[in-house]
Order: sequence, then C-alpha cells, then structure tokens
Amino acid sequence: MEEEEQQNRPESCENGREDGEAEEQRQQEESVLQFLDSMDGYLTLLDSLSSTLRQGWIDLASARHSMGVSRVTSVLFDLKLHSASTTLHVAEQADSMGEQPHFVLYKWSSSDSGKCGSGEIEIDKRELQQSSSPQLRHRGASPHSELQKEYPAGSTTSPKAYQVQNERFKLLSVFGTLVSPKLHTAQLSFETALGTLVKIANMRSSMLSAFAQVQKQSQATTKMA
Repeated sequence: MEEEEQQNRPESCENGREDGEAEEQRQQEESVLQFLDSMDGYLTLLDSLSSTLRQGWIDLASARHSMGVSRVTSVLFDLKLHSASTTLHVAEQADSMGEQPHFVLYKWSSSDSGKCGSGEIEIDKRELQQSSSPQLRHRGASPHSELQKEYPAGSTTSPKAYQVQNERFKLLSVFGTLVSPKLHTAQLSFETALGTLVKIANMRSSMLSAFAQVQKQSQATTKMA
C-alpha cells in the first residue's frame, strides 16, 4: 500500500505542474489577445476621428459658403468668460490588469448650478461599469455610425434632449437667427469628435496596460526557463 502511494505521488505532482503551466499559458494568450484587440480598437477610433473631423470641416465650409464669409467667422465669437458646458473627469479604474486612468466626458452641464445633466452622468457611469472588466469588442459596427447611435432619427425628444438641443441652438445664435443646416451638422460632428477623443484616451490607457501585462508575463516566463 505504501509503495503504491509513493508511486502515485510523482504522478500527481507532474499533473499539478502541467495544469499550472496550462493555466499560465492560457493567461498569457488572453493578455496578448487583449493587447491586440485594444490596439485594433485604438486604430479604429483614430480612423473614426479622422472621418468625423473631415465631415465636420466639409459641413462648416459648406455653411460658410451658403451663409457668407462675413457671417461665419471667428470675429463673431463671444470672448467673455462662461461656465464650461463640457467637462472631463479622470477616475482611477481597477481591473484584472491593475489600476489605470479612465476619462469620463460630462456634456451639457447646467450653466446655473454647474452640475452635469443626470442623463449624461448615467450614460458615463454605465460606460465606466462596462469597461471595468476587459472584454473583447464586438466587430462589424461602422466607425461612421457614431452620430446615428447618439442622435437616432426616430428618437422621442425627452425634456433632457430638448434642453440640450436648446443649448446647441444658443451656441450657434452668434452666427444669426437663421443658420444653415450644415452648421448644425458640423456642430454635431465636432461634438462627436470630442467624445471620440475621450474614447481614444481610454483605449490607449487600456492598450498600454495590456502591453505592460504581456511584458510582465513574458519576463516571468523567461526567468522560469
């Protein structure tokens, strides 16, 4: 009986070591896959930003052509100090790859109280919760559909959306009462581009964190070898 137990001990140790190596290999593959996925997302967002800005500049040029150079010019800008309608917050986010900064964009804050609209806060909190654990992105979505997702054509106008729309019209009132529709689309394009910049910053943070994790695991494997 004792001889059988002594023979089984090396086999169990060998199986445990193989299981440990298999688990370590699986973690390394997941880290590499996460890094490649975040890099792909980073490049996709850069392409989306370029397309959105290009469309914004084209719409702005079209509005300037139809309204006249004297109506769409920086000379009309209100240079007085105003409370910021959009703010950027930085929060520390902890996940399986460690702590990393997470940027949250709060849009259309109230000019009276300085507090952000509840709708925007709920959206940003939901995005923060979804990104707290690294997951692979779903491919197939067009990078040019950001405006359609944020401002669907058949959406019901809520009080919050109505207030935001009024704020947008108020900002464009410096160019006159009746402005070109292209000026509105240019405004939405640049607003979307700002949100894309924040997504790029978050994706870059995730990419650097994933790369550091891959390097750490690679160095550990080299030392064990």
